[in-house]
Amino acid sequence: MNFKFDAGRVFFTSDTHFNHANIINYCQRPFRDIHEMNETIIMNWNNVVGTDDIVFHLGDFCLGGADEWNRILDRLNGRIYLILGNHDLKNIRQGFIYRFEHVAMSMCIHIGKKKIYLNHFPYLCFEGGYHNDVWQLFGHVHTRPSNTGIDAGRLQHLYSTQLDVGVDNNNFTPLSFNEVQNKIQRQIEWQNTKNGKL
Repeated sequence: MNFKFDAGRVFFTSDTHFNHANIINYCQRPFRDIHEMNETIIMNWNNVVGTDDIVFHLGDFCLGGADEWNRILDRLNGRIYLILGNHDLKNIRQGFIYRFEHVAMSMCIHIGKKKIYLNHFPYLCFEGGYHNDVWQLFGHVHTRPSNTGIDAGRLQHLYSTQLDVGVDNNNFTPLSFNEVQNKIQRQIEWQNTKNGKL
């Protein structure tokens, strides 16, 4: 299946972990409780995503059953494509898969001429990764400014065209295609400077 999208209408996010109390301490999120966390992420989401925009959520959407998922989904703007994360697998069986535009373990999409792999986890390697012309967006690792957690050592080996679009890494807000493009371009420039190519 070939997925092509308009760059001006596409957003990316991951690891919202709605209703997950333990994630606040685990990832040092700046919220008092799950109510504050849920409300902040919903507000940030709806401040940037319009009703007809596309959101690619790269996994670990929500904890709980159908009632919890539906309460969150009822409040979010956009048409959501869900890439399943490790926390989603046990919850998605609740019968609300129809609420998403598409649900998959991974996807490959095109925005203009840009090929983008979407997965919950960062890839070790992927077609085009060596040449800066293909991106891979992911979540799961909860990158954050103060601490990259237990995956810090492994994340040093990512390509400059890979980006953690999770909320912990992006001010608890979905990123537009242009924001992703700018972040990846800065990573490429930094890598080129480091390797003496500029």
